[in-house]
Amino acid sequence: MLIRSFSFQWVLVVVFVLVIFYENIRYNHLQESNSKLQNALLQLKTEIRSNPIPELQPKAQSLSDNDDYIVIYNRVPKTGSTSFVGVVYDMCKKNKYHALHINVTNNMHTLTLPNQINFVRNISKWNSIKPAFYHGHMAFLDFQKFGLDSSPLYINLLRKPLDRFVSYYYFLRYGDNFRPHLIRRKHGDTKTFDECINAGQADCDPNNMWLQIPFLCGHDPACWEVGNEWALEEAKRNLQKHYLLVGVTEELSDFILTLQVVLPRFFKGAYDVFMHNNKSHLRQTTQKIDPLPETIKKIQKSVVWKMENELYNYALSQFHAVKKRLINSSMQDANQRFFYEKIRPK
Repeated sequence: MLIRSFSFQWVLVVVFVLVIFYENIRYNHLQESNSKLQNALLQLKTEIRSNPIPELQPKAQSLSDNDDYIVIYNRVPKTGSTSFVGVVYDMCKKNKYHALHINVTNNMHTLTLPNQINFVRNISKWNSIKPAFYHGHMAFLDFQKFGLDSSPLYINLLRKPLDRFVSYYYFLRYGDNFRPHLIRRKHGDTKTFDECINAGQADCDPNNMWLQIPFLCGHDPACWEVGNEWALEEAKRNLQKHYLLVGVTEELSDFILTLQVVLPRFFKGAYDVFMHNNKSHLRQTTQKIDPLPETIKKIQKSVVWKMENELYNYALSQFHAVKKRLINSSMQDANQRFFYEKIRPK
């Protein structure tokens, strides 16, 4: 019995030794395989560095500083944008840039988050189209939010809120002289703006003026909440921080003249084209009737008009400040230059 027990123990010992030996062989084999794999990868990396594969090399298109421009004009409806864009298209061939219209499905003013990402990446990397001028009825979009170091140059035009509102009201009914035969959505409705206000119809609800604020505010849902105070302040912040220039419809010629000074790459010669080539009155709403004084008073009592008017006046004051130093500049401003000195180390 004792001999049997002793023999069994020896068998276990032998089995244990064999298992250890086998695992050791496997470990050494794996180490050898891993070493070969590492050497192969190292050799492959060395070969790729010395002999790059053409298919793996992105075709980087170099741009001169004078061509690496993107301008976005996120145009507000009924602010003279068609007249202005007409000049942009007139100048694109002469000044050698591309003009592109941003067409969003169903004329929506905001993009879904995936489309925001795609839009930002697309126009940022589309070097073959630069310098590029994009325009469309779309809310402001902050490119830096998506991790980009640089952003396009934003510009815009604002209009007196009530004037824009009245113009849009009649535009939906009678169209304009740009496409006179196009049947508009409210075609056949002959009710005047004053009659609409007195009847309390939805078409002329002052809340419908809420448009210039959200266009400058952006894609945040709060921007499109009618009467949202944060949206007004955000629109002002964006105007100050992200817009190169915001002009006003009532001073469109000065807006173009200022852009000619600030952005000659796009607008060199644009002022003369606008003033002398029948572009200054390219599009006019048909049969527009000015509202009565009592109608104006009713509108001006609304919260939305007051907020939209506040943004308009803010933009107007900013535009006048820029214009004063560029167009009506003092001798000191006109002769202003900058240079570098005391550069160290030599």
